[in-house]
Amino acid sequence: MKKYDVVALGELLIDFTENGVSNQGNPILEVNPGGAPCNVLAMLAKLGRRTAFIGKVGNDSFGRLLRDAVKSCGIDVSALTEDEEVHTTLAFVHTLPDGDREFSFYRNPGADMMLRREEVDAEMIRDARIFHFGTLSSTHEPVRGATRYALDIAKENGVPISFDPNLREDLWPDLEDARREIEYGLARCDILKISDNEMEFMTGTTDYDEGIRMLRETYPLPLVFVTLGHDGSKAYYKDRVVFAEPFLQDATIETTGAGDTFTGCALNYILDHGMEDLTDEQLKELLTFANAGASLITTRKGALKVMPDRQEIEALLS
Repeated sequence: MKKYDVVALGELLIDFTENGVSNQGNPILEVNPGGAPCNVLAMLAKLGRRTAFIGKVGNDSFGRLLRDAVKSCGIDVSALTEDEEVHTTLAFVHTLPDGDREFSFYRNPGADMMLRREEVDAEMIRDARIFHFGTLSSTHEPVRGATRYALDIAKENGVPISFDPNLREDLWPDLEDARREIEYGLARCDILKISDNEMEFMTGTTDYDEGIRMLRETYPLPLVFVTLGHDGSKAYYKDRVVFAEPFLQDATIETTGAGDTFTGCALNYILDHGMEDLTDEQLKELLTFANAGASLITTRKGALKVMPDRQEIEALLS
């Protein structure tokens, strides 16, 4: 028995999200704990999984707030370190009329970028059933080296690797560097969750079946999930493709965390059923549950602290 179901490495930051206007007509911004890898872990923890996070925050009030928030979700934070000089990363989120959002990052540098190879808890990764990461931990050194070291540990110890590119174009000085880092992840992952816009970025096509075929010419990619926003999601497994309809919500506020919620639900299903000989029925069940979870988070502000529980998702499914 492994100690952890899923260990994730990456960014942990503050999302300042819009929450009305003041009496003077100024936007009111709410402090929300954020960061895609921890959002995934928070969803898994809500489903009863044992999770742990590897990352870095500043030794400041926001860093302490994040540590407390992540710990309160039931996530092991023993490998969360603090930087004495660089402040916790901040992101300001502007919500568009359709619920999508734009990010403005204050990260030049941010503490999450300062994680060093020697601060990565290798034993924690060895003791995981799945290791999860994204590319925000590959935008700069030293965290890029720390991420690659973590991937090497997972590979050497047979720990399946889950990868979400989570492309944030503004954080990359050079988008070709982003492409190379996504390719690095594609070459090493066993489970890929990729959004429609990331598929277009990597393949140049909106025909996602063709895009997956193109990617698989170079990368093995045993199991791929493509999230299509309002159009549902697809699973690509062996030579099969399975589609599931979305759950559209009249009460949608914003889409922050929807992809992370989907990923957490998908990994939970894989932890239960494994990746060998999945049937079309099982893949449809996985996608449907994950779509339902993702739709619920769009009705709430923030993500990490308001993940839906199993009962809420099953109520929507019924």
